[in-house]
Amino acid sequence: MSNTQLKKYWAKNLKYLLILLSVWFIVSYGAGILFADALNNIRLGGFKLGFWFAQQGSIFVFVILIYVYIRLMNKLDQEFDVDEK
Repeated sequence: MSNTQLKKYWAKNLKYLLILLSVWFIVSYGAGILFADALNNIRLGGFKLGFWFAQQGSIFVFVILIYVYIRLMNKLDQEFDVDEK
């Protein structure tokens, strides 16, 4: 892989990381702490939504983000022909 291709690969990888980490931050910090009072007006399974995000929702979102990152990186590896064959 040439140097320019490596730079493109890592730039796209960092873009994915920044987007996914931003989503994780918004869900875990925003929904669990900053917007908890507003979300507590909504109930999910008998629990206040702000509490649910602080306790379980952010963990579920984090696990989903791991799978999204895996899919994105597999596609990126195929695009730059560095995937495991």
